[in-house]
Amino acid sequence: MDKTYVEKFFNRTIDLIDKYKTSMQVVQMLIDIVSKNGNLMLSVPVRGDGTIDEDEVACVEGIGRWMAPNGEGIYATRPWKVYGEGPSVTTAAPRGQFGGARDVRPYTAEDIRFTSKGDSLYAFVMAWPADGKVTIKTLAQGSEHYPKDIARVELLGNSGPLAFSRDTTSLVVTLPQTKPNDYAYALRITPKQV
Repeated sequence: MDKTYVEKFFNRTIDLIDKYKTSMQVVQMLIDIVSKNGNLMLSVPVRGDGTIDEDEVACVEGIGRWMAPNGEGIYATRPWKVYGEGPSVTTAAPRGQFGGARDVRPYTAEDIRFTSKGDSLYAFVMAWPADGKVTIKTLAQGSEHYPKDIARVELLGNSGPLAFSRDTTSLVVTLPQTKPNDYAYALRITPKQV
């Protein structure tokens, strides 16, 4: 076994220096990966006595709280025609030692990721917009990616439909005053039935 790994895993001072990813970072990674037809494997180190530390517990519990209302946009979904839009799509992530992304990048309210299931399209807004409005350019009226008329837009974890407008430049959705959670917001978009 690699000596560095052994020291990192069993030496608490090294462990405390290299803090874990936050629930928000893991959820955003999950959304990004699923939108590209991938899977996320989460590793939680266990101490010799079978316990995990408080930071790990907090992270896993945070992921669970987010998954409860938003999981329908993750579980049993398929990637959509376009995986995402926004600054994170146009700018490459820094590469890590083994070729993957080195770390989780900071996302903005313009960063959107898509998944689909049946007739539903899920648009994950990676950060809450300051003005309370989400603008999704990929879903503009007449878009080659989504030519259907939109019947309803809902925010998972919130009750009732949201107000929206759609023109040839974008779909604009007005979010409620209160956030349903602290990070990554899933919109369920339902087309009109013909």
